[in-house]
Amino acid sequence: MIKRWGLLLGVLVSCCTFAAEHGVKVVSPDRFHLEAGDLSLGLSQDWREPLPKVTRALIIVHGRLRNAQTYLQSGIDAAEHAGVGGTTLVIAPQFLNQADVKRNHLGHEVVRWTGNDWMAGEASTGPGQISSYGALDQIIKHLGNHKLFPALKEIVVAGHSGGGQVVQRFALTGHDHPLLNSEGIRLRYVVANPSSYAYFSPQRPVTFDIANCPGFNDWKYGMQNLPDYVGGRGAQQLEQDYVSRDITYLLGQQDTDPNHPALDKSCEAETQGAYRLMRGHNYFDYLKQRHPQLGHRLVEVPGVGHDGDKMFTSPEGEKVLFAQ
Repeated sequence: MIKRWGLLLGVLVSCCTFAAEHGVKVVSPDRFHLEAGDLSLGLSQDWREPLPKVTRALIIVHGRLRNAQTYLQSGIDAAEHAGVGGTTLVIAPQFLNQADVKRNHLGHEVVRWTGNDWMAGEASTGPGQISSYGALDQIIKHLGNHKLFPALKEIVVAGHSGGGQVVQRFALTGHDHPLLNSEGIRLRYVVANPSSYAYFSPQRPVTFDIANCPGFNDWKYGMQNLPDYVGGRGAQQLEQDYVSRDITYLLGQQDTDPNHPALDKSCEAETQGAYRLMRGHNYFDYLKQRHPQLGHRLVEVPGVGHDGDKMFTSPEGEKVLFAQ
């Protein structure tokens, strides 16, 4: 059994490394035009035409494998299991990098990032520049078009693993959307099993030697050297906005492997705890300590480890994604 698990972990590491260096096998079929270029994405319904039955949009963000179509299917399955398939539009943006463009012979117009820079909200490298978080803003803005989505009441931005990292930082740095307020559209965030979180102060749950980890408070782990997307907002304003937002942390009860091949084991991440379940609880406790009236929620999924599909299609996951 131990030998089998070792083999499986080895395969997972090889897959992750291959995808990062050689590019993804599957590029999502749809395109969303941004000023910086065309964003690759998958859609459960054609959103260029009016969708009068759609009351909820689920934006589901992939992890570092950039397998957007896999996450699209998880979102579709979860919605159907929950009985809201027909009224839910699932959108899975794909943050491609240079290796993906090269491997799949994509045109110059497709927007791409360097490596995993999209996770931290960095700007694309071509054809134009836009933060990955800015791309999410544009998707949300499109959903606010009342002519296309006359019945839309809620937008849920969810991500697992690397996508969970994106959603946590996007919820922290995200720009306001006055149009949603005027249209009465609720915006929620679901952060599932990320490797790390962005802290608002130098406080960390694990004792460590700063001399051996000088970057522990740099973005994306802390508030130093924030990305350009943030603009002129400082840590205090970002924290005020973040704690006021509707955020649920969805954690797998079995995501407890301190040696998981996809776990961030940098010193910056290790200061947050030994494994993902612990890091999630530590961060939630940190926020509650700073904000006793915190309205965020933490939900555990029993029997599930680091598996995006099982997290989102679990009864707990479906309830969080599609809360009435």
